[in-house]
Amino acid sequence: FFQKTLSAVKSWFTLFGWSKGQNPISIPHSLRRDVCIVQLTVAQEKSFKRKVDKDKGFYEMLLHLNGQPIPGIAASQSLSPDPVERMFQLHWQHSELLSFLKSQGAYLSHVMPEFLLAPEDYEIWTEVNTGLRVGSMRSSGKFSGRGLFILEKRTFETMSKRAWTDVLLQIYKVFVLPRVSSHVIPDPSSSESLPNMPGIKSETLYSNIYSRYERDVLIWLNKHYEKNRKIVWKDSQRGGIPPMRWIVNFDHDLLDGLVLAAQMAAYCPFLIPTHFIKMYTNPRTHEQFLHNSLILVNALHAINLDIDIKV
Repeated sequence: FFQKTLSAVKSWFTLFGWSKGQNPISIPHSLRRDVCIVQLTVAQEKSFKRKVDKDKGFYEMLLHLNGQPIPGIAASQSLSPDPVERMFQLHWQHSELLSFLKSQGAYLSHVMPEFLLAPEDYEIWTEVNTGLRVGSMRSSGKFSGRGLFILEKRTFETMSKRAWTDVLLQIYKVFVLPRVSSHVIPDPSSSESLPNMPGIKSETLYSNIYSRYERDVLIWLNKHYEKNRKIVWKDSQRGGIPPMRWIVNFDHDLLDGLVLAAQMAAYCPFLIPTHFIKMYTNPRTHEQFLHNSLILVNALHAINLDIDIKV
């Protein structure tokens, strides 16, 4: 599941995260490189100016998606040639990034700034914080070895990949999903939309899992599924009309493909006789779930919305 999520996140940000076309990314390697890279060959210089392709850096991506820079963090920065000083600069930078995203509604309490560092910087961070490194940083008394979550190298790579993936997911949630206009989504409690089902409200305190904008999408899914299930599958020979359901999540409730097919049918009704009528409306086996998924993928191919979707 995590690998599929990682692939989807990487594909979306590669295709749509940048202001001037596609920019292939790898998680976490290219992200750490864009925000953390320091050429040791210029260590003799007093400072190092981070050099990345214009409009292709991580903070340029944030500027494109958010419309404004993160307070206190410039897209192009000078980093100290001293490894310890550089680590502190980057750790502070990641702390500011996480604090800013949290202030926008991101759920990132499980992500520590050190998890976003490059491996060599994380190693320095652990040395400084466990007292193994001598020098001014240790004598300053700013750090204590108590309560630290120190990871081995291999475990750190796994944690770093997960942390960067979660950061990108939350960036999508707080900067991209709010573009969904609530004005085009009807009131789910109206008799026209969902007559006999409990409604999903978009108020801030209604859910501690989904944001207001995610709940708007759930409302949209419920509305179209209930409105179209009797239209799309009225002549179904593979189970009849599917039963009424309450769609409250984005994983389990979408597994059989019927909800997504109902959404597509609302905008592309010509796909009903060629594709959706062939779906199992009450799938029970893995083969029937796969059958529905393949039909859905073929429908996406038919309307050229098969972005990075493989059969």
